[in-house]
Amino acid sequence: MIPDVTLQSESGQVRVRDLVGGKVLVLYFYPKDETPGCTAQACAFRDAYQDFTDAGADVIGVSADSQDKHESFREHHRLPFKLMTDPGGKAAAAFGVKKTLGLLPGRVTFVIDQKGEIKHQFSSQLSIGKHIKEALAVV
Repeated sequence: MIPDVTLQSESGQVRVRDLVGGKVLVLYFYPKDETPGCTAQACAFRDAYQDFTDAGADVIGVSADSQDKHESFREHHRLPFKLMTDPGGKAAAAFGVKKTLGLLPGRVTFVIDQKGEIKHQFSSQLSIGKHIKEALAVV
């Protein structure tokens, strides 16, 4: 079962468990909006978004950035999925997302089924495309 944690959305606090249900959830944690790797990853999820939705999945990106930064990032790159804030990295820690070199927030993608079970997890700061490829293969 996924941990019982909350994230901040544009409409307030949301329990991750409440995001699970009708669809498979692809939840990806990333370091920071508007950085080269994170932008490449978000745009790759954007470009494959229709494939995810056609397969019955929803995509949500999570970082510690504020909702204002998320909204600017979403608009700038025309991202069709939600970005949520993880204040203080509590949700990332609960999911076991490790920091790279003890400093940089981790980049980990989880595929969570309708029952809240983690079916797949992929962690890599550098293999950006594999996050999308592996998640889509599991979905």
